[in-house]
Amino acid sequence: MIFIESDVSKQETADAAVSTAVESFGGLDGLVNNAHASSQAPFTDLDQAAWDLSFNTGFLATRQFMLAAYPHLKDNGGSIVNFGSGSAMVGRPTQAAYASAKEAIRGLSRVTANEWAANNIRVNVVSPMALTDGVKAWSQAFPDLYEQSLTKVPLGRFGDPESDVAPVVAFLLSDDAKYVTGQTLMADGGANKL
Repeated sequence: MIFIESDVSKQETADAAVSTAVESFGGLDGLVNNAHASSQAPFTDLDQAAWDLSFNTGFLATRQFMLAAYPHLKDNGGSIVNFGSGSAMVGRPTQAAYASAKEAIRGLSRVTANEWAANNIRVNVVSPMALTDGVKAWSQAFPDLYEQSLTKVPLGRFGDPESDVAPVVAFLLSDDAKYVTGQTLMADGGANKL
């Protein structure tokens, strides 16, 4: 594994990360866009900085990494997995900036799934409901909303990022999903039946 500490909102970060992966591993056949920072507050309380944070680290970073990866995927195909959110699809309170950026990512993913299909590049979205560090912070800031969300999960818990969500991502990256593109897979314990 190789780690690069940098600002995902910058195009040069995406270019450097993709170049490092190509040089280190001899090519590129997959990309996962999972970075996203955000602030949670009611819509009327979100300032421009909160919107910039969410769109720059979520949507813009996803766009830039996809652009950096495309030249390495276009000749041999591959798989791109972007992250969406059930918060966006159901309109969860306090999530306006985050939800908006996540829906922008889903829109971009559907368009590129169509445009890049000729290059055999698959583009899909995973929408998890996982107990990440960000969700833990949200649960402490908004415990009532967290408990309301938890009651809507038929499987009775938030997922584990490694054991519940990562296998879904691995499937989409694999040849087992070679006929799957333009889709949003809900890895959310049944919470959002859309």
